[in-house]
Amino acid sequence: MMIRMVIALASLLCSTPALAPAFAQGFAGLGTQADGFAVPEREPDFQFPQDHLAHPEYRIEWWYLTANLSGEDGREYGVQWTLFRTALAPQDGEGFASPQLWMGHAGLTTPERHFYAERLARGGVGQAGVEGDPFTAYIDEWEMRSTASAGDALDALSLYARGDAFSYRLDLEAQGPLVFHGEDGFSVKSAAGQASYYYSQPFYQVEGVLELAGGPVAVTGNAWLDREWSSQPLSEDQRGWDWVSLGFDDGDKLMAFQLRQEDGSVYTSASWIEPDGTLTAVPDGALEMTPLQTAEVAGRDIPTRWRIVLADRDLDVEIAALNDQSWMATRFSYWEGPVAITGSHAGRGYLEMTGY
Repeated sequence: MMIRMVIALASLLCSTPALAPAFAQGFAGLGTQADGFAVPEREPDFQFPQDHLAHPEYRIEWWYLTANLSGEDGREYGVQWTLFRTALAPQDGEGFASPQLWMGHAGLTTPERHFYAERLARGGVGQAGVEGDPFTAYIDEWEMRSTASAGDALDALSLYARGDAFSYRLDLEAQGPLVFHGEDGFSVKSAAGQASYYYSQPFYQVEGVLELAGGPVAVTGNAWLDREWSSQPLSEDQRGWDWVSLGFDDGDKLMAFQLRQEDGSVYTSASWIEPDGTLTAVPDGALEMTPLQTAEVAGRDIPTRWRIVLADRDLDVEIAALNDQSWMATRFSYWEGPVAITGSHAGRGYLEMTGY
């Protein structure tokens, strides 16, 4: 799904005045006007493997993976690996004249602790980027690399990241196809028509090793990769969102989000994904997300238990955080962590919340 824009990195990383961005509206600048940048259009014509790579003509983009894992120690874990790209200007450039900025986030959640790390990089100097043959998304030594010998480049991946008190190395293998949200990958985010290109690989099986203070932990589980790019995915009056990716025990999956607006209303969207990859888009207003319980997190009241209802699918579930304190205290702070699902459907998933 969408995520924290990195416009503020300009003040940290950009020494070229001509590239200084207009500071923005909406959460983390995602409502900023798309002046000079390309904007998504209906009826997209995706081309792979090219569209797995960067789209510098668009202002913002991400490669976003979350994983629900079970350890050989009998405990539950969650992992996040994300690479963000933002362009300060629509023109291209080489070396330090490149307008591309990169940010990486890594998270590891246990029932007792939430670990996170952040990396920042300039484009054009080899510190971060996305390359093909094989597909590799990287920032410093953090890496998401294709290990697929045939088929789509995202069919098999290796993943690595580390922070001061954790690291993980995971191998992922897709058991289903890519899926395309909204109108064949054109995902509308507001009544005013702001949109992104958005597709996912939600069918990964995972095995690997977490490194924590107590030593290595072998893990297995499932993962979900989101790919999204745009130049103005939010409207100016949208201040945050609540997003979930849910995997149910019967094999069905749900991607859903609500965007919270200044007047108290919400804009909703969802995708119901069947085990064979058939996706049904759910229009605005059909999804209900209701907070049931809050926790004090980083001085804020954060809803960490939710009720989610989708009447057309007879879905009425509650989701509860594995760890209420799954706070990413990064430059644009947000909550991100694994959840358990109970009610009409059971399973596991991930919850992201911004703007609180």
